[in-house]
Amino acid sequence: MAPISNLNAVSETLPAIPKLLDLRIPRYGTKIIGVICNKMDEFQRNPLQTTRRVALGSASIAFFGNLGIKTSLAEDNGFWLTGPIPVPSAENKIANEETSTRSFLKNGIYMAKIGKKGTEYRLKKYAFDLLALGDMIGQDTWNYIRKYLRLKSTFMYYDFDKVITAAAINDKQSLTDLANKLFNNVEKLEDAVKMHDLPKTRSCYQDTTTILQEVMDRMA
Repeated sequence: MAPISNLNAVSETLPAIPKLLDLRIPRYGTKIIGVICNKMDEFQRNPLQTTRRVALGSASIAFFGNLGIKTSLAEDNGFWLTGPIPVPSAENKIANEETSTRSFLKNGIYMAKIGKKGTEYRLKKYAFDLLALGDMIGQDTWNYIRKYLRLKSTFMYYDFDKVITAAAINDKQSLTDLANKLFNNVEKLEDAVKMHDLPKTRSCYQDTTTILQEVMDRMA
C-alpha cells in the first residue's frame, strides 16, 4: 500500500475544482434575474478551465457552421430546391396541336437537373416501367393505372423535350416525330382508362407498347 504522505503529495498537485454555480430557486410568481457564484475569483485564476457545457456548445457551433457551408454549396447543384417548385415548359413541338398541351400532364412535379445522359436514362427507364403496366389492365385498378400513367408520361414529356433540344440537328426531327407518336397514343390510352373502357384500353395499350420499345431502343 502506498504511504499516506505520497497520496497527500499527489493531491496537492491537482488543481482546485471550482464549485458549481449556486442557482437559487425562486418562489412562485417571481422571475429569475441572474445567477450567483461564490467562487468567481477561482474562475478568473483558471481561465483555461472550461466547463463541459461550454465545450459542447463550442462543438455544436462548429458542427452547425459546417452544415451551413455545405448547404450553401448544394444550392447550385440542380438537386437543392430553395424556393417554389418551378413550372416546367417544353420548347419543342411535342404538344397536342389542337390543345397546345397534353391531357396527361401533372402539375407540381419537381424535375431535378440530371444532365443529358441522366435524362436519356430516365426516359428509357420510364418507358420500361410503362411496359409493365399491361399486367394491371383488366383488374379493378383504374384510378391507379391512370395516376401511374400520368406521372410517368409527364416526366417522359419534359425529358423528351430536353433530349430533343440537346440532340444534333439531324436527329431533332426524328426524335420529335417519335415523341408525338408516343404522346398521341398515351392520350388515347388515358382517355380509355378514364372511361373504364376495357377493350379500348387493351387496344390502345397494345399500340403504345410498340412505341415504348422503340423509345427504349433509341435511348440505349
